[in-house]
Amino acid sequence: MLSVQMKWWGVVVSVAGLSACAPVPEKKAALPDPVPQCQAARSESGLIGNWLGSRKSPGLAGELKVWLQLHPNGKMAYSEQLQRRGKPPQLLSEDGCWRVEGDVLVLQTLNSNGSPVEADDPIYTNHYQVVSQTGRQLRLRGPEGAFTVGRMPDNYRLPF
Repeated sequence: MLSVQMKWWGVVVSVAGLSACAPVPEKKAALPDPVPQCQAARSESGLIGNWLGSRKSPGLAGELKVWLQLHPNGKMAYSEQLQRRGKPPQLLSEDGCWRVEGDVLVLQTLNSNGSPVEADDPIYTNHYQVVSQTGRQLRLRGPEGAFTVGRMPDNYRLPF
C-alpha cells in the first residue's frame, strides 16, 4: 500500500515539475484604437467661433444652456448646462473634433467630462443640420429638434 502511495506522489511531483518547465504564453497587450485626429476647418467657414443658446428637451424639466466652441484647427468643445428652478445646475462637458459634411455639422466627442470615450460608439457622434446662418445667429436641427445659438466673444465661458 505504501509503495502505491509513493508511486502516486512520484507521478504528481513529476507532472508538477514538467509543467513548471513548459513555456508560458506571452500575453500580447491590446493596442488601443488610434485617437481620431482633428482636421483643420476651411478658413472661410462661418461656423468657427463661440456659440451660446438654450433649448428645451422633451421629458426634461428645466432649460439646457448649450455652449459650442468650434476652433479653426478642427477641435471643438461642447457643454450643456441643465438649469432647473431651485436646484444647482448640472453640467456635461465634452471635447473632440468637428467637421462639416454638406449642410450638416458633425461633432465627434473624444472626451466626456474629462474621460476618454470609445470614439467608434455612435452615441459620441452628433449630427446637426445647419438650417440657417444669418449674421450672429446660427439655427441648428438635431435629434431633439431645432434650436438657435448666437455668436459670443472668443473669451466667453459658460457660467457655473
